Amino acid sequence: METIWDWITVIAFSGLATLLLQRSSEETPRDKLWHYGPPAVGCAVVNYLGNEGYDLFAAILFVGVVIYIFTVLKVPIPFQQR
Repeated sequence: METIWDWITVIAFSGLATLLLQRSSEETPRDKLWHYGPPAVGCAVVNYLGNEGYDLFAAILFVGVVIYIFTVLKVPIPFQQR
């Protein structure tokens, strides 16, 4: 836990793991297990790229991971009016 990328990706991955555990305990799960693979791998690649000094690429990929989580996993956007 030496760089900002370490912190960002660990927080994102922790939220992803929590979402997986919460949704897997539902009566009829909304997602399949493989839906969580791309953002998990994305977090690892973002961390690697950020730690290697490719901050721009890491930031772009991290935005992609967040977009994937909100669109494919259908996480509600916080503070959005319904």
